[in-house]
Amino acid sequence: MKNLHRTASLAVALAMFTALTPALAENAATVGGVSFVNKGLVGVGRIPASQKDKFGETFGSGSGMSIDAAGWTRGADGYKGSLWLLPDRGYNVVGTTDYRPRLNTIALEFAPIAPGAAPATGQEQSGLTATLADTMLLTDDKGTDATGLDPLNGVRAATDDMPILPEANGKLALDDEAIARLPDGTMFISDEYGPNIYRFSADGRLMSATQPPAALVPMRHGTPNFASNNPGPGAADPDPKDPETGRQNNQGLEGMALTPDDKFLIAVLQSAPRQDGGDSASTRQNTRALVYDASDPGQLKLAHEYVVPLPVFTDAKGKTKIAAQSEIVALSDKTFLMLARDSGNGQGLKGDTSLHREISVVDVSAATDIAGTEFDKDKPLAPKGELDPSVTPAKLTPFIDINDKSELGRFGLHNGAPNDRNNLSEKWEAMSVVSVLDPKLPDDYFLFVANDNDFLTQDGFQVGAAYKAEDGADVDTMFLVYQVTLPGLAKKQRHPLRRTRGTRPPELARLSGRALQLRLARARTVS
Repeated sequence: MKNLHRTASLAVALAMFTALTPALAENAATVGGVSFVNKGLVGVGRIPASQKDKFGETFGSGSGMSIDAAGWTRGADGYKGSLWLLPDRGYNVVGTTDYRPRLNTIALEFAPIAPGAAPATGQEQSGLTATLADTMLLTDDKGTDATGLDPLNGVRAATDDMPILPEANGKLALDDEAIARLPDGTMFISDEYGPNIYRFSADGRLMSATQPPAALVPMRHGTPNFASNNPGPGAADPDPKDPETGRQNNQGLEGMALTPDDKFLIAVLQSAPRQDGGDSASTRQNTRALVYDASDPGQLKLAHEYVVPLPVFTDAKGKTKIAAQSEIVALSDKTFLMLARDSGNGQGLKGDTSLHREISVVDVSAATDIAGTEFDKDKPLAPKGELDPSVTPAKLTPFIDINDKSELGRFGLHNGAPNDRNNLSEKWEAMSVVSVLDPKLPDDYFLFVANDNDFLTQDGFQVGAAYKAEDGADVDTMFLVYQVTLPGLAKKQRHPLRRTRGTRPPELARLSGRALQLRLARARTVS
């Protein structure tokens, strides 16, 4: 009887998607005559801060995310599928450690709330069940473990197949930030150290690496130096602490996504390079979007490059601040969603109220293409933050305010005091979209947004040692799910989304029937 009641309730909710959504058009962002509509939050889910992965180490969450669209299905009791969730370099509050880079597979069960509707009391955060199903290590091209350690003065020499790469203690050094999966199971992963774009095989082995234009490579004393000023135990600080030119410390290729047709790969620097105002939080606005021709995934070619002006906001003291770019979702080779946020506020930190967490639509169609120009070499693009007058930047249109009090409140969440587990955490860094699979709403998608919990827990274990995060921080991995209308996206996709049961990703494909059920049952989850 309980299952029948749940199915009937879900059927009502799914039917309300079509009934309610025309009234929500006022939450639209119009770009180039196309209206992108935010219909609001429809689900929330969690994985507890104490979760351990397959290797017995503390689970770290969303620096990057990619939903398996081919395996996404809809049934009478809701949606089922999986996503890949990419952690960064491990718990590193007091410096980086020899954490092995990895990729997590998350199994999903989703019973969405209709847009604008209120969840039942006590069930505000029960619509999305996210379960850790598997963890895979990422290795270098020889199958050797990589590391999250800061590559202080560490440079792996170039070979016929690879450019120079960040290295620490003889291992490939990675600070992973974004993931884009290809239909063949291989994946692009961007990082902060290089900042490079890596291609890995379906089983996690490095296949190729792509360096950005020279203007983005961090330089110290005239040579490439990939240190981020987060030295490991006993290591010295880099000299100087900040690069002279190139990406700023900890401000690499934070956002990356394939276009729907898989023809282009777009990667965006978190903030401006040092020589373009990136040496100051008040002048770092003019970051760059790199658009690569991905027709040959093994040999990316820079096709276009644009300036993207980061959002500006005012802090509590009236000072002008510039938000950092955290993730993108490509809608075409000319438009993408971009998540930008402030820092230093949220659950797990002393500051409780965020002033800017927003998703915008970025349009580069009228922007100046600077690929291959002197700006990619040694000519500053925006010295002291002032953009060269010959360059027209991309246009940003606000789309979703993640801090929207009314939307968060529907699900028992908030932005600001009290600084408890229902206050959003600081870093929201992962996004991915998947179809609602409704023929009446062919342009509607679920937009999944996840936080990076920074491995903050009171029950931590990593690299052979237990730890407790400072100030009692215990930050769950959290997913916010929005229903959005993205016109024309389905027509651009090379691989149309399935409505029937799809194939599982490699991590789950080898588990079937009872074995998969047992894996999911063993994994610890809170919905």
